[in-house]
Amino acid sequence: MIDTTVPFATKREQPEAHHGFGEDRTMLLLHVCCAPCASGCVERLIATGRQVRLYFSNSNIATREEFERRLESVERLAKIFDLELEVDPYDHDSWRKAIAGLEGEPERGRRCPVCFWRSLGRTAHRAAELGAKFATTLTVSPHKPSRVIFGVGAAWHHFEPWDFKKQDGFQRSRELVREHNFYLQNFCGCEFSIRG
Repeated sequence: MIDTTVPFATKREQPEAHHGFGEDRTMLLLHVCCAPCASGCVERLIATGRQVRLYFSNSNIATREEFERRLESVERLAKIFDLELEVDPYDHDSWRKAIAGLEGEPERGRRCPVCFWRSLGRTAHRAAELGAKFATTLTVSPHKPSRVIFGVGAAWHHFEPWDFKKQDGFQRSRELVREHNFYLQNFCGCEFSIRG
């Protein structure tokens, strides 16, 4: 049987979330799931004076076509904010192996933390290579519980738990989507999250 447990920090071990302006000026590698989620996050981080580099790591996305469609908007976002963008190679087969046995789980079920673990782990590895800290745009979505994402991220000492939902982050992201005409998908990414 496959071990589907993901090491989570207990409530006491979870770092306090960032809600606003920080004093840390270390480069931040930002895991980007899509331009709609990332837009408001990027704007907020830049306002704090952070040096931000984007990291598009999304092998959970069901098809290469969908991956490319989301990436095109992320590339435009990077140009708008004059940010560097790195793209983690698409490898849906390895993602499927990581979540094997959890295909029947509902959205927000046991599959999602494993998916977060994979994407954040790849981001953590790249951030360590760069000598950077890292965060994720996943916390801006009202469909993703920040406490679960923070629990996964707490496994890495260089994770910064930004809760981008705060201060109307989701609403601001949607305003930027309309302003820049970013592609706005109607499912998280994997084939199991597609609404029928």
